[in-house]
Amino acid sequence: MPSLHSQCSSCLARGRGTPGPAMEQSCGGPGPSGRGRSGAGSRSSSAPAVAAAALPRGRARPGRARTALEVRPEPPSGAGLPGELGRRCWMALRCEPLPQEPLPQEPAAGTAPPGPAQPGQAGSSPLCLESRSSGTVPAKAKESVMRRDEDPPAPFLLGQQYYEQGLYKEALKQFEKIKDTYFQAMYQLGVMYYDGLGTKKDPARGVEYMNKILNSDSPEAKHLKFAAAYNLGRAYYEGCGVKHSTEEAERLWLTAADDGNPKASIKAQSTLGMLYSMPILKDLEKAFFWHSEACDNGNLESQGALGIMYLYGQGTCQNTKAALECLRKAAELGNTYAQGHLVEYYYTRKFYSKAVALAKRATENDDIDMLAKITDCHPTYVAQGAAMAAFYLARCLQLGQGIKKNEHAAETYYAKACQLDPAVSSHLESAANLGRI
Repeated sequence: MPSLHSQCSSCLARGRGTPGPAMEQSCGGPGPSGRGRSGAGSRSSSAPAVAAAALPRGRARPGRARTALEVRPEPPSGAGLPGELGRRCWMALRCEPLPQEPLPQEPAAGTAPPGPAQPGQAGSSPLCLESRSSGTVPAKAKESVMRRDEDPPAPFLLGQQYYEQGLYKEALKQFEKIKDTYFQAMYQLGVMYYDGLGTKKDPARGVEYMNKILNSDSPEAKHLKFAAAYNLGRAYYEGCGVKHSTEEAERLWLTAADDGNPKASIKAQSTLGMLYSMPILKDLEKAFFWHSEACDNGNLESQGALGIMYLYGQGTCQNTKAALECLRKAAELGNTYAQGHLVEYYYTRKFYSKAVALAKRATENDDIDMLAKITDCHPTYVAQGAAMAAFYLARCLQLGQGIKKNEHAAETYYAKACQLDPAVSSHLESAANLGRI
């Protein structure tokens, strides 16, 4: 099956640009925006600091024209790219799920290779997945563990089953038994101590375990290194368990992303796309590069981000056709941020019926955290996309555009938009008062 981005024929036809020259970095956490663009509301106009990240090495990228980048349209919502949130938290980072352990031998001819683990299916062994709802490890699995040395040890199977069921205290006990002899148990313990799953939060201990994996020479740790590097980057960015350093977080995420390697950390690739969209490390060409890599490797969040970059000519030439292909595919797969931007696109071009239909879909589920977990998108942006959809739906209901006029329902959706994201609602209210929408 082709990757998400490879399905966007227009995207590929335009070519993907290589990031520009490395520049001096100013280190620090999320700070005030420095975009200073018209219509950006309360964002400040100070010049943004830029990053000192080395260019991704390896595969050459086709060149592209550098025209039509000077004047860019501004979304009425001021929503823009993930990462452009000024003082607000730009990422709700989660640890990388446990990577699958590679098969000990090549699959037989004519058989399909195993697919990547799905969100919530972090186990590396089919034995622990087959008994997810049973409450105990099946006897067949235990017998198999005793027969074959290459199978995971029984405590790991049982611990992983508990972990997937959310029984973290029980999982912790099992992983602790084998943490010194089994790297996958060590990895899970690192995640659990960092996030406080089944135990009191101990970020320093989580960092210690991830460092052991990253610095190990053991072949058994090899498949965990990219994910461990991503998690360590998260720790440095958040300043938990280690001293805060955006520079070190960037370095570790570049290591984890491995120049777009599909077997590396795809989460790191997408996170770099957002990092380079931030005012403090503004480099939209690098953001476009990394979102493209992550999208090629199946990341849904980067699929939506690419659509926004094409739509507004950010880090690449403006291409409405490519933008709509990316946004529609991301929206169909449940990316609420993409749905919100599509609603805005339809409304501002007076396709009111389309805007209403999509807005209803984007606002029907109020559980932002659950939607974020299902799609592996950041809750901040899920809420922002839902807020955009709710505001435009309220506008349509108020004015009777694409739907029967209903002022009471309009008030309900205006309130919902403000609750989901006050800043987006404020931008849109100003745009409506000025007659822009």
